[in-house]
Amino acid sequence: MSQESEADPSGETSLPGTLSEALRAELVAFRRDLHMHPELGNQEFRTTAAIKERLERAGLRPRVLDTGTGLICDVGVPDPALPMLALRADIDGLPIPDMKTGCAYRSTVPDRAHACGHDVHTTIVLGAALVLADLYARGLLDRAVRLIFQPAEEVLPGGATEVIKCGGLDGVGRIVAVHCDPRVDAGRVGLRYGPITSACDRVEVRLDGPGGHTARPHLTTDLVTAAARVAVDVPAVVARRVDVRAGLSLTWGRIESGHACNVIPQRAELSGTVRCLDLDAWRNAPDLVHAAVDEVAALHRAKSQITYVRGVPPVVNDPGVTDLLRGAMTARLGSDSVEGTEQSMGGEDFSWYLEHVPGAMARLGVRPPGERTVRDLHQGNFDVDESAITVGVELFTAAALLDARG
Repeated sequence: MSQESEADPSGETSLPGTLSEALRAELVAFRRDLHMHPELGNQEFRTTAAIKERLERAGLRPRVLDTGTGLICDVGVPDPALPMLALRADIDGLPIPDMKTGCAYRSTVPDRAHACGHDVHTTIVLGAALVLADLYARGLLDRAVRLIFQPAEEVLPGGATEVIKCGGLDGVGRIVAVHCDPRVDAGRVGLRYGPITSACDRVEVRLDGPGGHTARPHLTTDLVTAAARVAVDVPAVVARRVDVRAGLSLTWGRIESGHACNVIPQRAELSGTVRCLDLDAWRNAPDLVHAAVDEVAALHRAKSQITYVRGVPPVVNDPGVTDLLRGAMTARLGSDSVEGTEQSMGGEDFSWYLEHVPGAMARLGVRPPGERTVRDLHQGNFDVDESAITVGVELFTAAALLDARG
């Protein structure tokens, strides 16, 4: 393979495949179009069609997943003797309203927004595909690269499981991804060896009682009070039954009960998430939560039904693949562009891929340098510094070239 590279005085390596101004502009426009048309998990038909059309225009042959949304596409011809590097993007949006008033590319879909940066992730993998396809055609990329545009990351247990069922990891030796981080400046990435996210499950609780009049709560089950005690006491009970170093946290996101101020209802519902930093504690979490809910509900004479939905295990970055990303980022933007990052309580279904092949996720800085206001993930005003798209494309392109060199 013609390397078209040379070592500079700093010891860093120059690699081919930087973006033209025309491609930068095209990618920003593509991201903005996705941002204006967010689609929920397993409903990403427009998004899938837009990605497919652009890949085909570049001479590639994407395959839509059997589920109808999401795609797999290879740059180059896979060789069984040379396991591929996979570049993964998630393509779904969130069921929240876009609150960016005055923004020209604000979501046009009511109560739907790309508030987690999946539009950026998708655009980055698309951009890397276009650059790598050009390099492959010019003989500058010897090893094929797998592109994964994954649906339904926000839907537990995550669309990664469907990608794997559809053969998305066949022939893949390593996998990489990025996730937008609004606390890191654009132009930088955060890397970490080992766990970088937490496990995340969903828990739903239903409480039942006979109901009655608020004038006589002693003659029935005061279900609203029972629900309130479950909401407050169960997280505390669970926290006292697990090693604090496990970082297990139960947080409610929804509580519903009753319709009138003078009627004790017959039903109450709570739903929330269980997050955990430790894999062993995560395995034991369902039994802990079940026991705690049953005990607290019984104290208030409420019958409890619990639905515990397994979500995703922690993302555990492989040291070797993490070093690949570090080397790629250093080659493109210098060693100062990489910083350490903490393990977060957020969940990511990228972890399912790592049950099969080694991989790593980088935190992509999207905050405008110098700005201290954080537009956090999963909020309606979330947005990014779009220069991060170029950074992500060059990171993935360089990673593919370095991986091909072995």
